Parts: sequence; structure tokens; C-alpha cells
Amino acid sequence: MAAAGAGAAATTAVALSAGSAQAKPALLSAKGAKQSIVALIEDHRGGTLRLLVGEDEVVVNDRDLVTRILNAAGGK
Repeated sequence: MAAAGAGAAATTAVALSAGSAQAKPALLSAKGAKQSIVALIEDHRGGTLRLLVGEDEVVVNDRDLVTRILNAAGGK
């Protein structure tokens, strides 16, 4: 039931130019999920994220993505 790999989840490409660390907007790929997704972060210090997509689970190891989700949640 679990599929591993960051390639299965949407990721953001970051462009670093001279003196600028501004992220490019993420674009949804043709392989991107077309249904509701639930993200589960069991340990806020870790980099593992479980995505529940329909009846499937995708495990992603991406510390930056985990940090952005935690920041977006606003400490709630």
C-alpha cells in the first residue's frame, strides 16, 4: 500500500540567482494527484511525510517540504 519516493509527490524547484533566494512557483505535473490528499507528519523534527491519496499512501522524505507545511500550519 505504500509507495516511496519524492518523485511521487509534488516538489518545489528553488532557483538561486545572484543574491536572490526566491522560489519559482511550483507547476503541477501530468503525474500530479487529481484527488484530495491528507498529509501526515508524525514527528515535527523529522523529514518524513506520509501522503494519503485516495486509498494509497505515499511516503516522502523531504525535510524542506515538512518545514514548509509546518510553517504554513502556523503552529496550530
